[in-house]
Amino acid sequence: MSINVLLVDDHKIIRDGLSAILKSEKDIQIIAEAGTGREALEKVSQSAPDVVVMDLTLPDMGGVQATRRILADYPATRVLVLTMFLDDICVLESVEAGARGYLIKDCAAEELVTAIRAIHQGKPYFCTEAQEIMMRKCLTGVADNSVTSALTKRETEVLKLTAQGGNSKEIAFKLGVSIKMIEVHRSNVRKKLGIHSIAQLTTYAIKNGLITT
Repeated sequence: MSINVLLVDDHKIIRDGLSAILKSEKDIQIIAEAGTGREALEKVSQSAPDVVVMDLTLPDMGGVQATRRILADYPATRVLVLTMFLDDICVLESVEAGARGYLIKDCAAEELVTAIRAIHQGKPYFCTEAQEIMMRKCLTGVADNSVTSALTKRETEVLKLTAQGGNSKEIAFKLGVSIKMIEVHRSNVRKKLGIHSIAQLTTYAIKNGLITT
C-alpha cells in the first residue's frame, strides 16, 4: 500500500526537488502540493494524505499553526516538519503542535524517505539535533524560572544583536537565517519579556549583562 504524501513548502523549486526524490520510491505517492498554510488545510481536506511534509515558514501562517489546525480536524494524519531552522522554540513548538518528526533541509534524501516511512508506521522520527534539544528540555524542565532563562539561545542572540542596533536584515545575515525567522524570534522575545520598544530591549540587555555600554 502506498504512503500518500502532501508536500507543503512556499518555494516551488523545493517542492519539485522533494517530489523528484520521493517519486522514485515505489511505496510513496505524492498526491498533492501546497504553497501556503491555508492551501495545505484545503489539500488535506480534499485528498486525506497519510503524511504531510511541512515547512515552518509559510506566507500566511506558520507551519506550527498549520500543523495544529490539520491535526485538530484530522488526528490520524502524520506531520513531518522539514525546515531550514533548528532551535529550541521551533522544535518544541512543532512537537507540542503534534508533529511526529523533524528534519533539517540539508538532510540526505535517504533520511527523508526513512522518516516518512517511520511516522507512517506510527513511530516518531527526529534528526539527531532535534533529539538533543528535546532531551535538554526534558533534563532542565522548569527548574530555572528566571525571565532570561525563558529565552532560547537563538532568542538571546537576537535580543543582544537588536540591542546593539542591528536591524532584521543585518541580524538575519549574521545568523544565517531568514528575515522572517528573525521577526518571529524578536516577537517571542517581546512577549516573554513583556517589553516592546527597542529602548526597553536595550535597557534590559544592559541590566542583564548581555551588552556593555
